[in-house]
Amino acid sequence: QDYTWEDHGYSLMNRLYPDVGQLLDEKFQVVYNLTYNTIAMHCGVDTSMLRRAIWNYVHCVFGIRYDDYNYGEVNQLLERNLKIYIKTVACYPEKTTKQIYTQFWRHFKHSEKVHVNLLLLEARMQAALLYAL
Repeated sequence: QDYTWEDHGYSLMNRLYPDVGQLLDEKFQVVYNLTYNTIAMHCGVDTSMLRRAIWNYVHCVFGIRYDDYNYGEVNQLLERNLKIYIKTVACYPEKTTKQIYTQFWRHFKHSEKVHVNLLLLEARMQAALLYAL
């Protein structure tokens, strides 16, 4: 059975520390739903699949997999350099270099790369909380 933040972690956190679960959930939702609806030079793009792929890939790196998610999307949407970057930042942040940062999404804005960082750090925090809870 999947142990998810939405179904289990949130309610357990609220029982242990009242209102903290709500604050964490709002934080996760803000970062997860953050979008300008652009990708590189393209406007009006639905980025929800990409954001979900990044979030679930981070969870996958930490051994959390969901039965109802098609992990083929991860391979379709995340290029190899982006996966390397995500794994490095999530698992070995001290090894993150400017070279690794510049090698993924070369034609994208820095704000989009910063959003990737926000997504992966919040997904990592959620994965750590799921293990702790």
